[in-house]
Amino acid sequence: MLENEKRELIIYAKKIYDAGLTRGTGGNFSIYNRSEKLMAITPSGIPYTNMIEKDIVIMDLHGRVLEGDLKPSSEYMMHTLVYKNREDVNAMIHMHSRFCTALSTLRISLPAIDYLIAYSGGKEVKVADYASFGSIELAENALKTLGNQNAVLLANHGINCVAYNMMKAFEIADEMEFCAELYMRAKAVGEPVILSDNEMKFMVEKFKEYGQKRD
Repeated sequence: MLENEKRELIIYAKKIYDAGLTRGTGGNFSIYNRSEKLMAITPSGIPYTNMIEKDIVIMDLHGRVLEGDLKPSSEYMMHTLVYKNREDVNAMIHMHSRFCTALSTLRISLPAIDYLIAYSGGKEVKVADYASFGSIELAENALKTLGNQNAVLLANHGINCVAYNMMKAFEIADEMEFCAELYMRAKAVGEPVILSDNEMKFMVEKFKEYGQKRD
């Protein structure tokens, strides 16, 4: 089931690990196939460097495992809740990257330190209230704070990034970590100038048309 999605998850799980956006077995990633109404998600507690396609777990959005011998990520509810409520989202990355996680412990939003924050779909990346990992409370807090944007920090935990496909979700995740590092390094020296709300509104619209398709 979902053989293409399994392969893609393995590719991006290793890409995320190699990029230093997570470590050990931290984080979890999924792809949702809307036509099949099935989700492929990484298993719990398996190192990404050793992960193979048969390790990927296939679930429906009711939390039922339909294929796979391993337990799905303990955060699967955080993924299914997004897919139930965001029809524009088919891929999600939850990661424990250093600077986004450090910022989440301060429980302050990641502001528009750079125009690249527009990748988040808004003028800032907000912080969802804390709840224990794997709980429905965490899933609900994350969804509520995410709203219609593409990224949300999880208090004392990490960050979620969502998109219409895994390639775009990875791009967003990488840019949010860059912006978080930029913000924290700038704060160590002084008070960075934050871009205005009007500029960020313009940037968000501009990013909707950014890039091009290749034949």
